[in-house]
Amino acid sequence: MFIYPETGFARDPFFRDPFAVMRRIQEEIDRAFAPLASGLGRTFPAINMYQSDNSLALTAELPGFNPEDIEISVKDDVLTISGERKAPETPEKGVWHLRERPFGKFVRSIQLPFRVDPDRVEARFHHGILEIELQRPEEDRPRRIEVKAE
Repeated sequence: MFIYPETGFARDPFFRDPFAVMRRIQEEIDRAFAPLASGLGRTFPAINMYQSDNSLALTAELPGFNPEDIEISVKDDVLTISGERKAPETPEKGVWHLRERPFGKFVRSIQLPFRVDPDRVEARFHHGILEIELQRPEEDRPRRIEVKAE
């Protein structure tokens, strides 16, 4: 650290950038938790869900997966999507320099706004996008009640 003789103040290497210390701390935290980052996070996969009176449509982003690596189950009003992305093969003495695409197992359960008929669930997988259509049981569908005048 350099000290200015005329003022006696030290020249701090972070003086010009007040956020440099915070960035350095964040880098240290990232480095410390890097081994844990190899698995897929809890909010994986990203999901969009659309509802109509009689059904739900759900899409999930699963890039790099194969359909046989994905499992879907429905019970009452909970949809569960699970799977595993296999780790890429590397040469025996290969060293990672950058690893941002996670791999490992994931499980995501979504509370649905109504019960669905498990026999009427359809799933399609195309270009890394999983599309699921879930039908509401006939007996649970809303019905319009006619109001009679007296």
